[in-house]
Amino acid sequence: MTAADWDLVASLHARCSEENLLRRWGRTRLVPRDLARLLAQTHCWIGLDAHEQPLALVCVGPVSRRLGVVDLGLQVADDHHRRGIGTAMARQAARIACTGGAHTLTAFTHASNAAMLRLLERLGPTRRTRDGPWVEVCVALDAYAPDPHTATRTAPR
Repeated sequence: MTAADWDLVASLHARCSEENLLRRWGRTRLVPRDLARLLAQTHCWIGLDAHEQPLALVCVGPVSRRLGVVDLGLQVADDHHRRGIGTAMARQAARIACTGGAHTLTAFTHASNAAMLRLLERLGPTRRTRDGPWVEVCVALDAYAPDPHTATRTAPR
């Protein structure tokens, strides 16, 4: 995803309630500058349906300065909740993060966001730290580490 994909992001956000935008972003309106900042710090991609309509946005990248720790950002269109889209995209983000050397995936969400908390539990062993109405969830990425026994080797020339 690049800054040129702003129209897709705006279209996705138009399909999200103010409540869910507030829960995910801390506000109800994002601007292209917000996307540019996000893209400068993370890897982002957008999930599209068969009609090229945006269903979800996922971002993964370092937020803290802790080596091997990356943050997950996820937004799914309201009308596509509970269909496994967020889980599939979060698992792909975990695989990409682990391949890039991360050992822990974090997410900072509102403590009332039960759907996100359940999704994070499905990714792997978690540790939660509460901060008022917010919770940071840390997911160990051990299950996403490449299996050294199945790694492909290049034949000598």
